[in-house]
Amino acid sequence: MNVRLLETADEMAPIEQLQAQVWPGAQSEIVPLHIFIGAVHNGGIVLGAYDEDEMVGFAFGMPGFESVDGEQQLKHYSHMLGVVPAYRDRGVGYLLKRAQWQLVRRQKIPLITWTYDPLQSKNAFFNITKLGAICSTYHERLYGELRDELNLGMPTDRFQVEMWVNSARVTKRLGKQPRQRLNLSQFLEAGVEVINPAQEGSNGHPSPGVEQMRIVESEGKGGLQPLVLVEIPSDIQAVKSHSSELGLEWRAHTRTLFRRLFSAGYLVTDFIFTDEKPSTSFYVLSHGEASLGRPGR
Repeated sequence: MNVRLLETADEMAPIEQLQAQVWPGAQSEIVPLHIFIGAVHNGGIVLGAYDEDEMVGFAFGMPGFESVDGEQQLKHYSHMLGVVPAYRDRGVGYLLKRAQWQLVRRQKIPLITWTYDPLQSKNAFFNITKLGAICSTYHERLYGELRDELNLGMPTDRFQVEMWVNSARVTKRLGKQPRQRLNLSQFLEAGVEVINPAQEGSNGHPSPGVEQMRIVESEGKGGLQPLVLVEIPSDIQAVKSHSSELGLEWRAHTRTLFRRLFSAGYLVTDFIFTDEKPSTSFYVLSHGEASLGRPGR
């Protein structure tokens, strides 16, 4: 596997066909070649991942601005990352994001942002745990209605995550010796509680648990718990296939919960899952800015 910086129309041409493989059913939403060319000529970055000479994945982003602490901050907006099905779970996405991070750092841009569906547990683990992104921004129905197989029938709610390029958090996780990951039992033994423990539903598919927002309050301290856990399905696609109504219940449930937590000052800083059958998945949220991951923190 190797990653290449793409700069010409001929190099970028295969991306149109690649999109159809990555997001089947979304032919009308394929980004055309001229958009990639225009972005590259104006500070954007297009990367291709190759197995020998066959493109099997790509990443695409462009410069933009983000409001940070009331000021406009220059950033790189990473709009698309796709890997063909036969090459998923083989580290291709990580190679692309690491190369993107290195190139943005050379541009002296301190921040990369992108969006993903917070109910997609594999993407959550990749973005938050492996790459070191954090999140305190929730967008409801950001992309309107998408018709590809992954998004069909679900409101396009998204987390917008931040990767602070030069932060110790990110450089550690993208370095040669990434940090040792914590597991669920370690959090539970430390007294961290699950706000919404899922209920066992029909055919083994979990149903949303009752929100227990009282958990976030520190008894006798008048403050908030430093860490809380939020459970999501480990496989939302399987849940949707079993019951579209249950998928929509999870969307509405987590939308309300994350918005309340973000408004209270919480940040998504980690993601954990269990290897048990059935597996379970949890976001870790930290209160305050001490864990934000911005430079120097």
